[in-house]
Amino acid sequence: MSDALILDGITNVPARLDRLKWDDWHTRAVTALGISWALDGLQVTLFASLSGAIHESAKNGFLALSETQIGSAASVYLVGAICGALSFGWLADRMGRKRLFFVTLSIYMLASVASGCAWNFYSFVFFRALTGAGIGGEYAAINSAIQELAPADRRGRTDLAVNGTFWGGAFIGAIMSLVVLDPALIPPEIGWRLAFVISGLLSLTVIWLRHHLTESPRWLIVRGRLEEAESILEEIERAVQSRRGALPPLGYGPMALRLRGHVGIFEIGAVLMDCYRDRAVLGLVLMACQAFFYNAVFFTYSLMLMRIFHVEARHVGWYILPLAFGNLAGPLLLGRFFDTIGRRPMIIATYGIAGVMMMVTSLAFGEGWFSAWTLTAVWSLIFFFASAAASAAYLTVGESFPLEMRATAIALFYAAGTFIGGVIGPPLFGRIIQVGRSEDLMWGYLVSAALMLIAAATEWRLGFVAEKKPLEHVAPPLSSVPSDHCNMRIPGKIRLRKGEGRPFVFVLLVATAGGWLANWSGSLSESVGVTCGAALGALLARCPRPNFSRD
Repeated sequence: MSDALILDGITNVPARLDRLKWDDWHTRAVTALGISWALDGLQVTLFASLSGAIHESAKNGFLALSETQIGSAASVYLVGAICGALSFGWLADRMGRKRLFFVTLSIYMLASVASGCAWNFYSFVFFRALTGAGIGGEYAAINSAIQELAPADRRGRTDLAVNGTFWGGAFIGAIMSLVVLDPALIPPEIGWRLAFVISGLLSLTVIWLRHHLTESPRWLIVRGRLEEAESILEEIERAVQSRRGALPPLGYGPMALRLRGHVGIFEIGAVLMDCYRDRAVLGLVLMACQAFFYNAVFFTYSLMLMRIFHVEARHVGWYILPLAFGNLAGPLLLGRFFDTIGRRPMIIATYGIAGVMMMVTSLAFGEGWFSAWTLTAVWSLIFFFASAAASAAYLTVGESFPLEMRATAIALFYAAGTFIGGVIGPPLFGRIIQVGRSEDLMWGYLVSAALMLIAAATEWRLGFVAEKKPLEHVAPPLSSVPSDHCNMRIPGKIRLRKGEGRPFVFVLLVATAGGWLANWSGSLSESVGVTCGAALGALLARCPRPNFSRD
């Protein structure tokens, strides 16, 4: 590629975005994008609140699911979210962030409405999978766009606040469940269906909010569309200046870009392994540990209340409200400290505090010291810290990798973390609850606590400084000049040499099979499966890495 073409790629768009004072434009953009998290929170809470009613609807001849099937349906929702994140994350890096906003939202809306019309277990899980696919597709594009639009000095608190709005949706879902499950107002077997239909139709307001959103200028410049990026940014600057006065000087200089093609999946693998291996390990651990912690506890919360504490299904929403409030307050109140104190100390603190508190609570739960309300109160405090920790996991993954592969990377780590920590947890806890022994649940909660402590230790070992730094300084774009990322010649194509890396793939597949054996088999096989999965996971870490060559 000629020097003239490189010079044509010089731009100060990132510096101009980072110097903008926070304005109504930022608030509108973040609200329109981040509301997808509230929709996910609404869906998860509705399912958690309504699962008891769905289970009991057998008494009236309607759709009936066992505790294990309900846990499985929760996992299918997460599987759909994984597939949606991977598919639409890849498309978001290739086609842009804006184009995917309406596609994913439409899938979510139609599938949620269809969930309320399910006629048997298989139709229900199919529609739940599609609903998850829509939400999963939102994650990658939305998180990428928000981090690319937010000024560097407010990126941490913005991202945490947006991720925390999940629990705003949870709060709304809990209130909605109290209404639709009140037999004096609506028959419960109809109420849970109505709740899914209404939650889908609410997304119509989001489509209206997103009507005026622009494409990410940062994404446009790496695609060589500099004039379009300049035009969008000039319009934003004029709007901000009209309300906030003169703009401050640029905080750093321009960057030069070498225009290149799309990043292939093997090239992404090479970048992760050669350049960002520590960050990849960190992102996977943070995502997986918080996913297990949340999904294992929250997806089966209503079943636990009903089976262990004998709470009526129509009253479950009252117990979810304080949990949702604690989860919402955590990122909103602690978010600014991730920009001032720093990412690393705050992530260590939030994961660590949540892990220690859950460990102590689990032991007390096993001794029978709690009532339904006292346990809910203690968990609300635990999740105040855990919610900030979980939100910080998404922040870390989004900041860790270059712009050209950011949405794909978010999707990959969301998918891997959710599969490891989320898909396994709900059916496992659903089976434990079906047995009905609090001692078994205690051990499950202790595992969740231990994973949060492991995540805190991993952050202490591998965490990096990103607060108040431009995204391009935390992880330079692959197309930036110079482009010698870890001595890699980035513009070249990357391929896996034939036959190499097969042990890596083989052990990964066998470890996955061990995990599924633990999920779907009986108690003895479950123990064997978990042991095999853990042993093979350790072996996986010792396997030779796939070797890559570059043309």
